[in-house]
Amino acid sequence: MDVPSGSADDRSFPFDALAAAVLDDRGTVTRWSAAAAELVGREADEVCGHPVRDLLARDPEMPSRTASVESAAVPTAGRALLRHRSGHTVDVAFRTMPLEGSSDVLVLAHRARPGAQRAEAGARTAATGADAAVEQQRTLRHLDVLHQAALRVGGSLDVERTAQELADVVVPALGQLASVDLADAVLAGDEPPRWIGGGDPHMRKVAVASADGTWPAGHVQLGDAIPALPYVDRDVVTRVRRDGAVILGRDEAAALLGGDERLTGLLLPEGGSSTVVAPLLARGLMLGSLSVWRVDNPEAFTAREAGVLREIASRGALAIDNARRYTREHRAAVALQRRLLPPETTDTAATETTGIYRPAGGGAEIGGDWYDVIPLPSLRVALVVGDVIGHGLHAAATMGRLRTAIRTLADLELDPEDLFTHVEDLVQRLAEEAPPGTQDAVGATCLYAVYDPVACRCTFVSAGHPPPVVVRPDGTAHVVAVAPGPPLAVGGAPYEATTIDLAPGSVLVLCTDGLLEGDDHDADAGLRRLADLLPGLCGPGRSLTETGHALLAELGTHPRRDDIALLLARTRAVPEGATAHWEFPADPAAVGDAREAVARRLAAWGLEDLAFTTELIVSELVTNAVRYGGAPIGLRLIRDRVLLCEVTDPSNTQPRLRRARNTDEGGRGLFLIAQLSTRWGCRYGRRGKTIWAEQPIAGAAG
Repeated sequence: MDVPSGSADDRSFPFDALAAAVLDDRGTVTRWSAAAAELVGREADEVCGHPVRDLLARDPEMPSRTASVESAAVPTAGRALLRHRSGHTVDVAFRTMPLEGSSDVLVLAHRARPGAQRAEAGARTAATGADAAVEQQRTLRHLDVLHQAALRVGGSLDVERTAQELADVVVPALGQLASVDLADAVLAGDEPPRWIGGGDPHMRKVAVASADGTWPAGHVQLGDAIPALPYVDRDVVTRVRRDGAVILGRDEAAALLGGDERLTGLLLPEGGSSTVVAPLLARGLMLGSLSVWRVDNPEAFTAREAGVLREIASRGALAIDNARRYTREHRAAVALQRRLLPPETTDTAATETTGIYRPAGGGAEIGGDWYDVIPLPSLRVALVVGDVIGHGLHAAATMGRLRTAIRTLADLELDPEDLFTHVEDLVQRLAEEAPPGTQDAVGATCLYAVYDPVACRCTFVSAGHPPPVVVRPDGTAHVVAVAPGPPLAVGGAPYEATTIDLAPGSVLVLCTDGLLEGDDHDADAGLRRLADLLPGLCGPGRSLTETGHALLAELGTHPRRDDIALLLARTRAVPEGATAHWEFPADPAAVGDAREAVARRLAAWGLEDLAFTTELIVSELVTNAVRYGGAPIGLRLIRDRVLLCEVTDPSNTQPRLRRARNTDEGGRGLFLIAQLSTRWGCRYGRRGKTIWAEQPIAGAAG
């Protein structure tokens, strides 16, 4: 690529409109200033990354005065013809200088004036040399500001932090004060209105910077709303949007405020002489504006400085819009996560519970951790914590599907081991449905516990999840040795249940590994830390909510790489006098004996009003057990907020509810039970089944 070089006369350099570019050692343009864009009508994204030769036009009058930009003999000064976008050529004078510590070359150019330039070259040599030095220094400063903007702006997905980075990068390089105003909708993650004029009442000052470190006391303060303006010059707004930046003197800026002294004090800094305002535009949306003021400085902003601010604002707007869209996605994930989780506290006959969820990264990353409390028949309760692989909406959606599946299977009253086998099958199907290459990212760990307040026993099954910690009523704590099982989606091994006795008033603590992680990355050490902390945090009179937040304060103070789900449950016991149990042979006479036993117990409990319906229920269930189940037949009543009636037999035959025909002699038993009770069901054990029915007790606390 040949570049016409000029004579010594061409090296007089009156820079009225200095353009700048940076070339690498192969002659490729790597940086392109706003003035250069104006000179040839081509923006930076059209030029950067392309050889400078593409911009040159051959000059037939200067075929011999050439030098190769790609060779070491780059001319230090000269003349060249550039091709303008419109098709005509632009005659420029240029200087080049190597950049220290780099193989890149800085090229400074301006539109040449052939006749006058040569005539006045000698007389102006000393003055133009000084002017050129000043211009070069200013250009280098502008390039440095652009470089700093590229390095410092956009490293965060936080809208306000990105705005602050934008304000900090232009002070004091371009002015003494700077501020970023954004639409309230942007801060919430939403798109702003398609048209926002200056002084829109829904704008807010979200970032400020000052050369001396202090923001004017009388000015609109950080976080405050920008007051509505009584008058806005639509021409100024149009210029801002069209040109990307507009320069205003103090008088012109004051005129926009309609002479309102209060607004002048709020919006125009004392001593401010000149301001340049650049819109923050992204995808056709005006997110807000970036403003820079010169204070106690009579030098007005130049068009070139406005161009520099326009480039910085353009880069900053994209970064802010990325952060805004992340905020929207994060907010949606948070809302989804919260809606998928149960209430934070529950209070049942079996337990009182508190659940807490904390996102990772100080609230920045929603994941798939969850907790759940599932009421089961016969006053039992299932306690669940789980951890889905990954973060974001996908993890939250997977968590929702798993939580729903576990709730559905729990309602079927499956044994915990069988429940996890079914959930494992579901996770395998989810992995098969996942897009190609992401199947390995579908999986979860989970801990499932069922507590029975009548027997005061708890059964645990783990799918690759950390075990629970129990704090006994005497204040001692220990980690429960739960039999480990494979994580969901791994498979290959059966799940095994672990059952322990729990004294009433014990506190069960179930959590995900986000709470246990430490600098040592040792989960066992994290469990020991948890067990050591709990006795001091579960003191008498302290609520589970207080204990949970105290745990997070102790173990979750620094930003976490993983989210946290924490579930605490204080166990209760059904009083011994609130249950009654009998056993009968598989003899038709047992039906009458069972009815009499139930009537006596209900009278002792003062529940005579339930005697008739309960006797009918017992009669039907015991009759079915005698006919189809065999001996022994167990009958149990449990009195709490409801009255529960259970009949157990050794058969695994599944009862079916059906509507009997008029000519049928039987088949109405379960239909009658369904009409007499609020809920009924059947669960299977290792030996036989239990059919239960539930009736409300009038006046009992719900």
